[in-house]
Amino acid sequence: MLIHEVSRTTGVTKKAIEYYCEQGLICPAILENGYRDFGQNEVERLGQISVLRKLGISGEEIKTVLSDESGDALQRLSVQKELSLKREQAKKTLLEQLSSGKSYAEISAELQTIETSKTITEKLLEAFPGYYGRFICLHFARFLNEPIKTEKQQAAYEKILAFLDNLPPLDLPEDLLEYLSESTRQIGTQQINTMIQSTQKSIENPDEFLSENKEFLEQYLAYKQSEEYQNSPAYKMMALLKTFNSTSGYYDVFLPALKELSSSYAQYYRQLEIANETILSRYPEIEKWNP
Repeated sequence: MLIHEVSRTTGVTKKAIEYYCEQGLICPAILENGYRDFGQNEVERLGQISVLRKLGISGEEIKTVLSDESGDALQRLSVQKELSLKREQAKKTLLEQLSSGKSYAEISAELQTIETSKTITEKLLEAFPGYYGRFICLHFARFLNEPIKTEKQQAAYEKILAFLDNLPPLDLPEDLLEYLSESTRQIGTQQINTMIQSTQKSIENPDEFLSENKEFLEQYLAYKQSEEYQNSPAYKMMALLKTFNSTSGYYDVFLPALKELSSSYAQYYRQLEIANETILSRYPEIEKWNP
């Protein structure tokens, strides 16, 4: 199929098709007369590219998405898009405040807070693989909404960046990588946010959580002590993550710095400790909630 036929079939302009060819997003065959010959695979690929472009995905991001068979690239982009939309909404609010008389200096400080949040969340996504990275990115993003006002906060911010920039890669065995990808493929941004909100509610009222989930907790504990779980990929994954977090500085560098940077996270951490004490007093064999 020649380019003008492809353009008519897909609704993608010839200029755009030529650009995608130049970028290596599609690679049609070249006929003896020099014309491009687009097969069915190229036509389908153009349809995919068209959808991604309309969703606001850049050319470089599209390359990543189309070369990724796990689906993780799209899920990462979903997280980035959600956080980007929240930042844009915050900027819209700041624009309204500026037009209503708020000083440029005040707006500048608020903008710095937005950039601080963006920097940390992007580095979290880069530092941790797959679902784990998406989860902790969204988990911590909600606490990164305070301006840096003190030298201690600035030092904590720099410590966080240094930690994330120098974090060794979390090298998972091939079987665990496959398990992580397959078991979380259907867990999108909305589901992660729902889990985070549910955990927050449980932490705020651990007694209610225990009362409402008694049967589930007993079944959960029975499974965790079973041989089936001890031999499962989930157990191996949790053990590996615990070791990584313990040895990488996640617990003794990153979290203390985050508590110094964000008062809302420090408050959340205190709530979490209280909730863990309540739960462990009744179920000492259960694992603590992760901060």
